[in-house]
Amino acid sequence: MSVVSVINYKGGVGKTTLTANLGAELAWRRKRVLLIDLDPQASLTFSLVKPEDWLRHLEPSKTIKQWYDSLASGEALELSSLIHQPMVARKLRSGGVLHLIPSHLGLINVDLELATELGGASLRQNKLNYLRVHRRLSEGLAEETFNKYDLILIDCPPNFNVVTKTAIVASDHVLIPAKADYLSTLGIDYLRRSLNELVGDYNDYAKLEDGKGGTDRIDPSILGVVFTMMQIYGGDPISAQRPFMSQTAALGVPVFSNYLRENKSLFADAPREGIPVVLNGSASARKVVSELEGLVSEFSAKLGM
Repeated sequence: MSVVSVINYKGGVGKTTLTANLGAELAWRRKRVLLIDLDPQASLTFSLVKPEDWLRHLEPSKTIKQWYDSLASGEALELSSLIHQPMVARKLRSGGVLHLIPSHLGLINVDLELATELGGASLRQNKLNYLRVHRRLSEGLAEETFNKYDLILIDCPPNFNVVTKTAIVASDHVLIPAKADYLSTLGIDYLRRSLNELVGDYNDYAKLEDGKGGTDRIDPSILGVVFTMMQIYGGDPISAQRPFMSQTAALGVPVFSNYLRENKSLFADAPREGIPVVLNGSASARKVVSELEGLVSEFSAKLGM
């Protein structure tokens, strides 16, 4: 099982679109995929679940917010009890699985509550609390139920808050979607440095806890940057976008050769239908679907799936 967090500091870069389509295509290829929505905007959730169904069946007790709340209250709700099968799962080939742990609009308050748990009466207690808070999702995913999945994709908030950090601690890899423009690519190097700082702090504190050199070490790698909303002319990205692609590659981070082209009508309408574009069988979507399939094949190869 591989756990991949999808993150960028900037919102509106196609993070949720990328997560949904990666998960759907891999499930179509008979992989067992779990999507976890950690973004308070709940865009991934509402891309796969109708808002009225979420409100009636999931919002009261079946979202990731209730799980974080239960840990704070000592009720210890099992993370696996929140797994939901969206309607799109019916379109998959036999053997493929696409499940979802939904988000909640109130998840933003969970981050504030987690931050209050980080303090302690001493430096040692501060560090132990840091470990306890940051490994919550990792411990939740240690349930036997999650071993049946080939891949877990986590749609993170567009920031580096405590909830995002719990996702990274639980992850083997980080995937970075980005538009090829100034603001979207500006934060990639800063994100990399923040990742390194988190990993360094966590592993340093883990040594304090076990006294054996940090047996609970983490080492999530950057799987790569995927450029999204690309404008194509003559089969290639337009000239205005190419410098930002080159600048990103110059940072030394891996960059996917495949990308998502901009197609507002297809990608904007897909959430309303609850069917990711990659599963759209219409002739008008054929070119975009073919490019998505190429991206998923590259993603799979990087993971060795």
